[in-house]
Amino acid sequence: MVSAAEAMTMASDNPDSKVKLQVRDVGIRYGSTTAISDINLEVMENEIFGIIGPANAGKTSFLKTINRMNDFDTSMSIDGEILFDGINIREVRNVYALRNRIGVVFPLPVGLPLTIYENVAFVPRLRGIRDRAELDVIVERCLTRAALWDEVKDRLDSLGSLLSGGQQQRLTIARALSQDPELLMLDEFSIAVDPVTTMRIEDVLKELKQEMTIILVTNLVQQARRLADRTAFFLDGQCVEIGATEDLFTGQVQDSRTTDYIEGRFG
Repeated sequence: MVSAAEAMTMASDNPDSKVKLQVRDVGIRYGSTTAISDINLEVMENEIFGIIGPANAGKTSFLKTINRMNDFDTSMSIDGEILFDGINIREVRNVYALRNRIGVVFPLPVGLPLTIYENVAFVPRLRGIRDRAELDVIVERCLTRAALWDEVKDRLDSLGSLLSGGQQQRLTIARALSQDPELLMLDEFSIAVDPVTTMRIEDVLKELKQEMTIILVTNLVQQARRLADRTAFFLDGQCVEIGATEDLFTGQVQDSRTTDYIEGRFG
């Protein structure tokens, strides 16, 4: 298990890097059942931080704490601290403003029962933007960044639910981008997406890294290798190891279970 001191030491080899997210001794319980315990890690600004691990390792529960989705589940209790730009998120009063800074894309596309256009314009409208020309710019920009604009630009008034599964997932990404997040979290985004679309989304994420920080939870270890700058391995509710992604995939590990998982011996 990675200690707080080790997590800080391994955060980045670049002294100019800024810590975007700092997790200190975080534990999560559902009633009396422990989901994760003693998680310590740092995510740097403008990096893709991968999280891998088998089912029930605590990966999704961990994401829920970062933008206070745990507020919707009264059975969840949280210990420790999560600092976003140095601010303890559990002390943030304006939770909506926090979630506006942290976008989330779930494993299965969750489209709103609206047109393609209104799916993307929904959050900007909530923020008070009413000018159609300004909304048009936002919608086109976000759909373009999500590699979807060319496929839907002539049918923006069609229901988003009529798109293919891969297109709906990219629409979900476009909607997340419409809030101009500083941190984008993706939880197994490629589960319902075909391989070609998955690669298109991966190309998008590589470009988005220049503008935001990304946390990528994936059950595809090779996807983590392709995308993540650093990767954390979660197992049985603990963060076993964090390291430069290529180091983990070339056997430079601290715990043999990391290699066993990456090479498919369990999970």
